[in-house]
Amino acid sequence: MADTDAFAERVFQASIQAADLLHVYVGDQLGLYRALHGAGPTDAAELATRAGIDERYAREWLEHEAVAGVLEVAARGRYVLPDAHAPVLVDETDPSFLVSLAQGVVGLAQTMPAVLDAFRTGAGVPFEAYGDDVRRCLERVNRPMFVNELASSWFPTMPDLVERLGADPPARVADVGCGTGWSSISIAVGYPKATVTGIDLDAASVAAARVNAVAEGVDGRVSFEQRDAADPSFAGAFDLVCAFETVHDMCDPVGALRVMRALRAEGGTVVVADERVADEFTVDVDDGERFQWGWSAIHCLPCALTDPPATGTGTIMRTPRFREYAQAAGFADVEVLPIENDFWRFYRLHG
Repeated sequence: MADTDAFAERVFQASIQAADLLHVYVGDQLGLYRALHGAGPTDAAELATRAGIDERYAREWLEHEAVAGVLEVAARGRYVLPDAHAPVLVDETDPSFLVSLAQGVVGLAQTMPAVLDAFRTGAGVPFEAYGDDVRRCLERVNRPMFVNELASSWFPTMPDLVERLGADPPARVADVGCGTGWSSISIAVGYPKATVTGIDLDAASVAAARVNAVAEGVDGRVSFEQRDAADPSFAGAFDLVCAFETVHDMCDPVGALRVMRALRAEGGTVVVADERVADEFTVDVDDGERFQWGWSAIHCLPCALTDPPATGTGTIMRTPRFREYAQAAGFADVEVLPIENDFWRFYRLHG
């Protein structure tokens, strides 16, 4: 039986945690965690000088972070970032790096007026309307997975694909919906013979991807195109066509999968990674699926309704639904790959 007091307490606690997350956003965006990392016990004046912020604000933020358990009190007025917290807050390639989620939540909040209008009208909200905070959140939260897992554990579940990526003539890869490019870059790093073309419609993401490729030294084998993957010049050109966490956001997922099928060269492979959720609706979900639900109605569904007539998938794209899309696009079979991941399910499409 529902308990009013217990539910009120839950809402109150959520408000505390939300405010904690806003302070995490401040610490991330102003470089405060980086300024504290490895610096030993630090007071407000030292942090203010090191990070270029006002001392009074530095003291208030430090005290809040200590109360919230993010920082430890080393001595009166002096604070330290625990080593155990640094991977979550500072190291952008560590598997535990999650400070970017605060950035995502702030980005969603800033877009809520447009989302409310979408609820009223049934229209969509374009991806670019969510701004740089959501774009950077998606980049930063996914990058550790691409860097640490793509070549070492995901692709090795397909030995024939790994063999082709390491063979001559050099394999050509299309990364559809590449975002800021870390999936494309990780393929190029993991498979030095392969050439990769990242394709995305978002101009800001493509611009960032090009900068990232140069920084990682793979710009000679990775290129990024701001265009529709249905461009006829791409047809039949690629040994691997992949799409990571993007099909559920597409207004026409069947059309997108049909295009991916057309991009594939003779004997080529199509791989899609998308959200891992239960195959049927239930309220008994794990935290991973609850996280997916949190994004669906205020981000992924609005993005998927921007170009009518739109399918409007939303974040919760269950395996049976994806199979329907793939079969409608002309694929004969969908193989669920044996890859363990808390948030994504991996599909190999055949036929």
